[in-house]
Amino acid sequence: MISKVLFNENGRKWIYFGRDAGRGETLIDTNEYLIIQDGRGMLVDPGGIEIFPSVMASVSKVIPIGNIDILFSSHQDPDVISSLGLWLRVCGDVTIYSSWMWGGFISHYGGEQKLQLLPDEGGVVPLGTSRDLLAVPAHYLHSPGNFSLHDPVSGILFSGDIGAALLPADNKDIFVKDFDGHIQYMEMFHRRWMPSNKAKSRWIEMARGLNISMICPQHGAIFKGDDVPRFLDWFDALTVGEVGT
Repeated sequence: MISKVLFNENGRKWIYFGRDAGRGETLIDTNEYLIIQDGRGMLVDPGGIEIFPSVMASVSKVIPIGNIDILFSSHQDPDVISSLGLWLRVCGDVTIYSSWMWGGFISHYGGEQKLQLLPDEGGVVPLGTSRDLLAVPAHYLHSPGNFSLHDPVSGILFSGDIGAALLPADNKDIFVKDFDGHIQYMEMFHRRWMPSNKAKSRWIEMARGLNISMICPQHGAIFKGDDVPRFLDWFDALTVGEVGT
């Protein structure tokens, strides 16, 4: 599994994990993110049960597993959070942040007593002693109870399935290198999996109002620099939620 430090300043660190070469051929590739503040950690969309050994081995090289205090689940999909029961075994006392809609579903993976359920409008996700992160609504993109996660310290926006791309197995690029060439890997996904143009426009308006240095999706490559507004413009112009488009 590839790891990459995305940001490291003033006690705040973002680390990317992905491109797991050991995953099964039928498993969709996912990106996991670790945020560290003052030695304490948050795992963002920690992944499916099948890739848990790879993710844990990679994360444990960066931070003691017992120092992970928070698991953030953008929505309910198994590739996002089905590893929850295993993380609870190795982490000990953790808090799981997710939408109120998915408390009864995520609890099937374990940790019912440790859920911190977010209202539709989102809210603050505290980490360490520095500035907190913000869970921002991304409902219906593609889950009806869905959140992005914005970090005002780094300017990173974790976008979940927004911005996702289904890359060829031999593509190991962490960052988007050729935006126009990248479209072919994300266009079908967004047209089919994002059901609401209204919800899409609402999220884009929100995103344009944030200070964003990178957009980090759960699948595919990361957008940074000029590719951040480029992606927002492309997504804004895209018609979604219509089969056959």
